[in-house]
Amino acid sequence: MLKLRYSDYQLECGTDEAGRGCLAGPVTAAALLLPDNFKLDLLNDSKQLSEKTREKLRPIIEELAISFSVTHLDPLIIDEINILNASIKAMQESILKLNPTPLYIIVDGNRFKPLNDIPYSTIIKGDSKYMSIAAASVLAKTYRDAYMDKIHEEFPMYNWKQNKGYPTKEHREAIKKYGTTKYHRMTFKLLKEE
Repeated sequence: MLKLRYSDYQLECGTDEAGRGCLAGPVTAAALLLPDNFKLDLLNDSKQLSEKTREKLRPIIEELAISFSVTHLDPLIIDEINILNASIKAMQESILKLNPTPLYIIVDGNRFKPLNDIPYSTIIKGDSKYMSIAAASVLAKTYRDAYMDKIHEEFPMYNWKQNKGYPTKEHREAIKKYGTTKYHRMTFKLLKEE
């Protein structure tokens, strides 16, 4: 059973990111504030849900949330500041766009950096424990998937519609054959060592 709150603050925001392990595309983060009466039976960690269920949940989460926001950080920034810092930056930017400003932040995972003196807690597997993090994980994943579907049209040979930029065998074969694009993360190991 997912819990609604970690802290005693009503304006507690949850945040999560998607696409950290990908070879191409942005890292995408979402943050949101949920009302006290929030209830959504299907909600779970986005990795446990089918694509169809995530797509079904997204508009419901957006409608029920007090406030939500999503941030994409592109591969140039990822290559410049590294994927961990880019993930944290994307989460922070999402939090800064929330209105009202949260009084407490709960973050999926074990790394975060202070943001405007707002107290926070990092929670390992938070997306399977707290509703706001689970809801943020659904938004981050669906928005990132939609982004990958869009750039798939530009470079169909990598089949991002299917692999979403993850290091699948098929994706790596395409990199070997066609080289890289502006969406690839150049600091990542794009090809397995022969």
